[in-house]
Amino acid sequence: MASEKSEISEAELEIMKVLWAAGEAVDTKAIGQAVAHKGWKRTTVSTLLARLVEKGAVRCTKQGNTYFYAPLIPAREYRKRQTKGLIQRLYNGSIREFAVALFEDEVFSEEEIAQLKDLFDGREA
Repeated sequence: MASEKSEISEAELEIMKVLWAAGEAVDTKAIGQAVAHKGWKRTTVSTLLARLVEKGAVRCTKQGNTYFYAPLIPAREYRKRQTKGLIQRLYNGSIREFAVALFEDEVFSEEEIAQLKDLFDGREA
């Protein structure tokens, strides 16, 4: 599992999103196709994957001449850790201050607010 000291960069996160969405081990070619809109060369994708393996965020296995990659960190766990870190860094760990910042600028629609209320009441939105 990736340590908190080895943060995932924005570019690496794009690769992680591909792996999370796949739901299974994916080869380098499929990953490259999924991020083709970024204009990255094959070597860039390979470098990002190597960094993620080194950080312990991704597992690499070889089958024949093909390398397959799978995430070792679940997306939900990653988002949770990042959210906690954001709240700690920007709001001194105060969920209240975080919520106030979100709501004071009317970031949410009425529908989204209703969904949040349902979540806090223990109902799925």
